[in-house]
Amino acid sequence: MLNAVGRHCPSLAVSVALLLTVAPATALAAATSYPLTLKNCGQEVTFKAAPTRTASIGQSSTEILYLLGLADKVVGTAVWIGPVIDGYEDVNSKVPRLADNDPSFESVVATKPNLVTAQFQWHVGPEGIVATPKQFAELSIPVYVSPADCAAKDNSAGGDGVRHKSFSMDLIYQEIAELAEIFDVQDRGQALVAKLKAREEAARGKIANADGKLSAVFWFSSAEMDIDPYVAGTNGAPGYILSALGIKNVVSTEEEWPTIGWETIAKANPKIVVIGKMDRRRFPADDWELKMKFLKSDPVTSLMPAVKADHIVVMDAQAMNPTIRTIEGIEVLADAIEKAGLAK
Repeated sequence: MLNAVGRHCPSLAVSVALLLTVAPATALAAATSYPLTLKNCGQEVTFKAAPTRTASIGQSSTEILYLLGLADKVVGTAVWIGPVIDGYEDVNSKVPRLADNDPSFESVVATKPNLVTAQFQWHVGPEGIVATPKQFAELSIPVYVSPADCAAKDNSAGGDGVRHKSFSMDLIYQEIAELAEIFDVQDRGQALVAKLKAREEAARGKIANADGKLSAVFWFSSAEMDIDPYVAGTNGAPGYILSALGIKNVVSTEEEWPTIGWETIAKANPKIVVIGKMDRRRFPADDWELKMKFLKSDPVTSLMPAVKADHIVVMDAQAMNPTIRTIEGIEVLADAIEKAGLAK
């Protein structure tokens, strides 16, 4: 196995904190002027003042708030794929968990929020299973949804949606900047974005010689072990990870997480198989160890050269979603390729 890493950056919290303390006074951004109106996922949202009670539906949105030093403003969280980002275990333990997966509308409203953040429109959106923005607006509760889930993306058919334009970390940087502006902590946002960009550049540099020589497939999960897996299309976060490192995705569809047969994947002969690791157990294949067992025992997958050579990378599933952890995914894959000598 190339590299089995659940979480890759234990020093992130410390390094971001250091950036916040050493930023020169001359770089300070202008304070937020309220009322502040932003356009978010096609709707205008207005804030009369910095929110003091935020219900965060989605792990990535929650982690961004934590990294911006706003944990004390979070009154409830939901939709967790895995452990909180390293360094924030104690912080997270003090924030009420409304649900591991999908919270009810009533449980969110019960926190008396003056802001609801959401990672996915399928939770809070036009067809949101938790609620629509209109339902929250009727209670004078503004909603902010991650731009990564609605920019150039069609969520109307439900599920994970279809991206008509490739995901870019710029969408996450936009989310960081806008949340920083909403809470009037712009300097923290600038420092966090700068740190993430530096980490991506460093990871790219590690395997620059591999550009164009490798291919990969990302396996997130499967509804059942013996049916077609959910693998990454070209335009989601895995597509960004592969593009950043100059690696070809053997799956060419724009669908976020299409189901593709293993026979088709085997014929495409990816040089690397990346499998998702998560705490969620919605499907049997959410367990990365079961994925590994399947790859090495199934009559089709066990014959794949990547599996025979043990060129399998275990990656935190949050890095496979368009999140702040996508940078971690770039680092994990670059490190694995470097250690396996595939970048030569």
